[in-house]
Amino acid sequence: MKYYVYTYSDPESNEIFYVGKGKRNRIFDHLTDLKNTKKSRIIKQILEKGQEPKIEIITHGLEDEQRALKVEAAMIDIIVKEKLTNKMRGWQSRLYGRVEVNQLIMMYEREQVNIDEPVLLIRITQFYSFGMTDMELYDTTRGIWKIGKDRDKAKYAFAVFDGVVLEVYEIVAWFQAGRTFNSRGDHRNDKVRWEFVGQKADEVIRSKYIGKSVEQYFTRGAQNPIRYVNIKS
Repeated sequence: MKYYVYTYSDPESNEIFYVGKGKRNRIFDHLTDLKNTKKSRIIKQILEKGQEPKIEIITHGLEDEQRALKVEAAMIDIIVKEKLTNKMRGWQSRLYGRVEVNQLIMMYEREQVNIDEPVLLIRITQFYSFGMTDMELYDTTRGIWKIGKDRDKAKYAFAVFDGVVLEVYEIVAWFQAGRTFNSRGDHRNDKVRWEFVGQKADEVIRSKYIGKSVEQYFTRGAQNPIRYVNIKS
């Protein structure tokens, strides 16, 4: 069968709880997996009822693993990861996965823009995912960062994914990590990181920058997710 993509479903509800890819007998390995994972616990519960999980091959005959990974990733994006026991989003989903067409156009057009205001560019590539709510995007952008005192000189913070501005926030104040509620978790014991509170910038500023490329401001290969623009030390 070469490489294939498969799913595990609850035999009673038909709800898919795992998507995988493999070759040869990989599809059956989960039935004897002794690790204490959410997936293995669901399978164990099904077996204890005297039933078997519903196992389906979605596609097969794929020539290489990369193709299987892309199909697997697309399945995870369609079903929505939160409904699955998969620990991770699909392979390269952040770059090539499910996305609104208007956002995809922005990514490929990459119209560069010059920034005039004192700004923090914040790359959220590690944390961004399709379908985030406004609050999730805001919390992802505003913290939790290792950042120096020059942070106070910035008027705006840009949420940047793959070099493109997704949102612009006007910064109101900075706080040590954990001093404000953040949906990303409790960071009260982190003494070296900071988070800001703010609001969406006015429409004139947002329309000027959202959807535009600012990748020219980042040095190639730079690991720091934050870049100061028009801010002097």
